[in-house]
Order: sequence, then C-alpha cells, then structure tokens
Amino acid sequence: MADIIQVMLADDHGFVRRGIREFLHESGSINVIAEAENGTQALECVELYHPDVAILDIQMPNPNGLDVARQLRKRYGETIGILMLTAYNDPPYIRAALSAGANGYIMKSADADDLIAAVHDTYEGRRVVTASLLSRATTQPISDPSTGLTERELEILQLAARGLTNKAIGFGLSISDRTVQGHLASIYNKLDVTGRTEATLKAISLNMIRIPTTGG
Repeated sequence: MADIIQVMLADDHGFVRRGIREFLHESGSINVIAEAENGTQALECVELYHPDVAILDIQMPNPNGLDVARQLRKRYGETIGILMLTAYNDPPYIRAALSAGANGYIMKSADADDLIAAVHDTYEGRRVVTASLLSRATTQPISDPSTGLTERELEILQLAARGLTNKAIGFGLSISDRTVQGHLASIYNKLDVTGRTEATLKAISLNMIRIPTTGG
C-alpha cells in the first residue's frame, strides 16, 4: 500500500482551506493533518506535526507564505515539500516563491486532479510549475548579478525608498498595484528582508539605489 502523504495546509480563508481539504481527502492518498490561518500558526504546525508537504498561501498574514517557505527551508532543508497555492500568476511572485525554496507553484484556479498531482510531485521532490508560468518567470532579464534584482525591481525599490505608495508607484510605471506588490515581495525575498525600510537601508548600503532626498 502506498504511503499516505501528510499535509499541512495554510490559508487565511477558512472556506478555501475547507475546499482544498475535501479535494485532497477524496484522493485517498493525501491526509490534511493540520491547518493554519497565518504564517506563525503554519510554522508551529510544521514543528508539531512534521508533515510531508506544506501548502502555503503566498498572501496569508503574519508572516506571509514566502517568509514561511524561507524559514522552513532553513529549519528543515529538503525534508519537507513546499507547495505555494495562490491566485497570483505574476512573474515576480513566481520568482520569489521559487527563490524562497518552494518546490512548486500552483494556481488556486487549478482543478482537483492538478492539485492532487502537484502534492504528489512535491512529495516526490519534483518541481511543480507549469511551462507557461515558468516561462513568464524566467524571461525578465537580471540587471544586478549580486542580488538577482531586475531593472524593474530596482526601479520600484528606488521609488519605494522615496516613500511612494504602491498605488503611486503603479500609476507612475503604468502597472497595477498588485504587480507592484508582487515586485516588492520578490525584492524582499532576494534581499532577505521583511519590509520597505529594511530593503531601502540594505539597498543603499550595497550602493544599489541612491539615497532619497527631500529637497526641491
């Protein structure tokens, strides 16, 4: 008899967790042994229950899924599979997830069979990213080899350092707020920081961006 894959599921929406749990249980080969609604709970659940696979929502709070993935990799190495389940297919999110150590990245819109297959592939240590998503994530050129930040990410980081909101940055660059948010998530992950202030200070110390000025 094949092993039952033990899963920890983290998403801040209860109805999403319920639907995913039902899909996975119906497969007969996957058991959701723990659930979390934020990053802190997710880390605690992994420590307590030792699941084979952690399914993480990128945008859950305190901390987000990217930070949780990074911490899980540091603590447990390759002994746990990490699958990001998200509504975002923007390249910055995909790059950030893979850079944080996730085995896979699958959309919440995926059907049950694809989700079940993704959990099995993650458990087996295989990369789980569709060809189209992987292509989108790897086509943007890298401009800073030391950090992996792209030209667009450096541009957004410079604007964020000036105190502009995501909406203002998006308006100035003709991109959506969500795309700005995705770029910032990728920036934080690559710089190994948790927020704008820390990212700005680190970028300035590495001479990646100019020190913001307030004078006219």
